[in-house]
Amino acid sequence: MAITNTKLNSKMDPNWCSGCGNFGIWAAFKHAAQEADWNNSNSVIVAGIGCHGHMVNFTEITGFQGLHGRPIPVASGIKIANHKLNVFVSTGDGDCMSEGGNHLIHAANRNNDITVLLHDNAIYGLTTGQSSPLSGKGFKSKSTPLGKIEDSINPLQVALASGATFIAREYSGNVKELSQLIIKASEHKGFAIIDILQPCVAFNKTNTHTFYRRNIYNLPESYEASDKNAAFAKVLEWGIKKIPVGIIYQENKLTYEQQLPQLNQDILINLPRNQKEINSLITKYS
Repeated sequence: MAITNTKLNSKMDPNWCSGCGNFGIWAAFKHAAQEADWNNSNSVIVAGIGCHGHMVNFTEITGFQGLHGRPIPVASGIKIANHKLNVFVSTGDGDCMSEGGNHLIHAANRNNDITVLLHDNAIYGLTTGQSSPLSGKGFKSKSTPLGKIEDSINPLQVALASGATFIAREYSGNVKELSQLIIKASEHKGFAIIDILQPCVAFNKTNTHTFYRRNIYNLPESYEASDKNAAFAKVLEWGIKKIPVGIIYQENKLTYEQQLPQLNQDILINLPRNQKEINSLITKYS
């Protein structure tokens, strides 16, 4: 039986700011879980540090919150230990693209079979409003009062260049569309990332709900998501009425886990462990 949204609510009441884009992401994930029957026996959410991290606190599905910038390697390890699980990463733009940028690159390159939900509010919200790697050039914040000097990093451009096999974008206010996109990303075999445009109503007055509603557009049915050159062109589109949402790129490729011979026999945690006595070696070399 599919889990209801009510059952997916934990005993903790959400404390995100009123109007925060995280509410849309949370709702979309719960709707997806209800439809796909994700539960404590078959799914896990791994989070980093940031407002996005509350996904593991407010959702009644097995979760783990690790160090800042480290949810992707933790999720990769969980997937290897039990490759039958649906493994989701809840991460923010600072968590994923600053402290954890190297992990994104290598997990995409390995094609680990995990689904990354990037809560992209283009700011450090939990620490009350510093610029993040995704904040736009010239963005004024507590850490850049005169305006951010460097250009913003494009997370999907980085993921695509690194070898990710499923790349998508959606606005958090489109709960129904985002829910279906999360299901498709999870069903994909390989590294999947969704850049979720998530307004921070408290500290980012540029990337607002109004801005996204006015400027996103759905990729047409004629768009070919298997064309990598076309995908690069799409991920680079940004601006007035030119922010594409939907599946931007998808390809079939062996996952990292499918290439591990140890996983061909059984789930790794079910395999016998051959324990060896090493006291003699410790004594010898100590």
